[in-house]
Order: sequence, then structure tokens, then C-alpha cells
Amino acid sequence: MSAPTTHRTAEEIGRTAAGPRPLPPLGETREVPLPDVTATTMPNGLRVLAVHRPGVPMVEIRLRIPFAAPGEVADTAFTARAELLSSTLLTGTATRDRVGIDDELASVGADLGVAVDPERLVVHGSGLAEGLPVMIRVLADVLTAAAYPDTETVRERERLVERISVARAQPRTVAREALQRKRFGTHPIALEMPTGDAVAAVEVAEVRALHTAGVVPRGSTLVLVGDIDPEAAIATATEQLAGWTSAAQARELGPPPALVTGDLELVHRAGSVQSQLRLSAPALRRADPRYAAFQLANLVFGGYFSSRWMENIREDKGYTYGAHSGVEFVPGGAVLGVETDVASDVTAAALLETRYELGRMTAVPPTPDEIDAARRYAIGSLLISLDSQGGLASTLAALDADGLSIDWLRERPVRLEAVTPEEVAEISLEFFTPGRFTGVIVGDADVVGPRVRALGGIAGGTA
Repeated sequence: MSAPTTHRTAEEIGRTAAGPRPLPPLGETREVPLPDVTATTMPNGLRVLAVHRPGVPMVEIRLRIPFAAPGEVADTAFTARAELLSSTLLTGTATRDRVGIDDELASVGADLGVAVDPERLVVHGSGLAEGLPVMIRVLADVLTAAAYPDTETVRERERLVERISVARAQPRTVAREALQRKRFGTHPIALEMPTGDAVAAVEVAEVRALHTAGVVPRGSTLVLVGDIDPEAAIATATEQLAGWTSAAQARELGPPPALVTGDLELVHRAGSVQSQLRLSAPALRRADPRYAAFQLANLVFGGYFSSRWMENIREDKGYTYGAHSGVEFVPGGAVLGVETDVASDVTAAALLETRYELGRMTAVPPTPDEIDAARRYAIGSLLISLDSQGGLASTLAALDADGLSIDWLRERPVRLEAVTPEEVAEISLEFFTPGRFTGVIVGDADVVGPRVRALGGIAGGTA
């Protein structure tokens, strides 16, 4: 008969009779194995980046087209047209219907998808490396001759209205929209999702007109990463996409207004049993010499599972399943986002502990051990994110939009290793003081209002 087993806690597992189990020493930092990038600008103004990345016989495609709304104020009608365009771009051309596009891509193990946001329209996909000419040929046909068939576009419009209706019922969507309005006011970047009514009002002719005006090569970037010959891939792209022309320049999104710190806004959501805490403050861009120190400070605060904030409100207090802080890059700047979802009855307590941890970052700066753990995590996660062709393609597209090259990635571990505790302490004092933050709390104001208002720094929340 086997001996009975007993449950041991994580603390018991981590200890021996002589004390806590010693952790193995940290290994030496690996270099980031990054290939060279071959870059060119085609006669039509399209910038092409090609990278030989063997390992699997695949290739990744990322086409980024700046796709901002005209003007300096959010335009619901434009956002609705852009969303419908992204949903119907691949539904047919003058020579291929939706099935024909899918079948031709499938013949080389490929697929393409489209996404849009206030800054950009992105066509993304992957397929067998030997099928790259087919993928680019289909892409070229879509870019130059997308038909937006009436039947397909009307059907997709109905589906999009339904998806928006479902999304707008989600607490996280409500919180995101409230936060964007709080941070950026009426700037176009604040409008990430149109209303269902705005989408329902879009005419097919308007989508076609938007394609002609906005889906243009000048100012756009095509990234190709995979088991390819970069020069041959660029030659193929240059030949296949030569017919994609326009005198227009792709429209870049202008910088939003600087984030103004101040009271948190309590957004009433009747009957909600949870609250969404969303705080935000100014941050640093990637190109800033102090960005590495900022990244480590953020990791220590709330950027990964072993952060101070996560240890407090999840592991110690049990207020939430997860809490995270991270940087969002916007044109001309960056913002730090701090977010968690908690039950209504602990909303005030979670806010108090969040402010406490922000204050502790300034009063009790991160220790060398905390910084070293964050440093290893930052370097390790960088290596993992770049290990796949898709991860490298997406990262290169994002960096290129920021005016940065692959050299920024190569130098990243060195910059992280060079950060001192004193630099992290200085960054913490400058960027993590509670008074620098603003944001929103979305919840039932009748339930959470009295306690969160008692903490001070809360506005709104009228039921």
C-alpha cells in the first residue's frame, strides 16, 4: 500500500530544514542573435525591409500604412469607414472573389489578415517562404484593385455592428474608452472603436473612396522576415507592387495633447459587481537615453508577475487575479498605463494599495536585487519575443515607425546591464509619484463611490 500523501504549500516546498532553498545563480546574459536588415525605398515611395531568418521554411509579412483620420478631432464617421474597410479589404478584387483569394493563398500555406487603429492600417500574414511571390501578388491585387463587393460589404457591415454591440457591453471596453477620453480628450487617438450606428450608416461607396484616398504606398512600410533571400524578396516586391501608386502621402497621426495629471474620474456603471482601475502618467519613448532605467523601474512596480504591486494586491491581499503596468507609445510621446480589475467591495482598498505602491517606489527605491531580477526578466523576454519570425517582423515594423533600426535591439541588453540602482531611483522619483497620475475607475458609483471619494482625488461618479 502506498504511503498517504499530504498537501504542501508553496512556502513549504521552497524551504528545507536548514532554511529557504537557495536559488541557482543567474547565468550570463546572452547576446541577441539578430540578422542584418536589407532596406530600400521603391519608386512608388514604399519602404521595404527584408530579413533572412532561417529555421523554418516560412516568411512573415507586415505592411504598415499610416491611416490617421483627417483633422485634429476624433471623427466617428471616419473610424466607422476605416473599421469596415479593414473587415472587407480581402473580400474580393476585380479578378478574384473572397474564395479565390483564400484558395490562392492556401496553395502556398499562407493567410493574410487586416487590422486598423487610430494610427495605422496593418496587413499581416505568413506562408511558406517559397510562396512569397504568390503572397505578394495577391497583396498587390488587393491593394490596387480591391472591389468591396456590395453583397460582401453589406454582410460584413452587419457582422461588424453586432461585434461592436457585444464589445461595448464589456467592462474592459467601457474602461478603455473612458481612459482614452481622460488621457487624450477629443484627439483622434482616443477613438479606437466606432459606434454601431456609425458603422450601420457607412455606404459601400464611402469605403471604396477611403481606400483610394488612404491605402497608398508613399510613407508606408513593408517588412518581410523569413527563410528568404533579402535581395530577391525586395526584387519580387518591387516588381509585383510597381502598380500600386498614388501621388498622396499616407497620413500620419499627429501628436495628442500632453497628458494632464489630476483627479481620477469615477465612471458610473450601474449594477457592476467589479470595478476597473485604470491609471496613467507620462512616460519615456524608446529613443530616450533613460528608457532602459524607466523599463526596469516599471517592471519592479507592476510590469511582471514578481512586481511589487502584483505581490501586494494579488498575492498578499487577494484583491485581483492580475495587475499590470506598461508603456504605450503614441505619436511624439509615451504614456504609462496601470490597470487591474477588482470586486466592488475592495475597490477603495485596491486603490489605496496602488497609491501606496506608487509612493513606495519613490520613498523606498528598488533594491539591487529587485533591479537585477527585473533586468534578467527584461533581457529574457526580449530574447523570447525575437525568437520567432513573426515576433521579429512585428518588432521591426514598430521600431521603423519610431525611426529606430535593428541596432536599437542589438544594443538593448547592453543598455539594460548598464543601468545602476541610482538611475532607477531617480526615474522612480520622477515618474512614479502618485501625484503624476490620472485615470478612471469604472464601477457602480452607488456601491464604490463613498469609500473611494473618502480617499480623495476622485471626481465624477454621478449615478
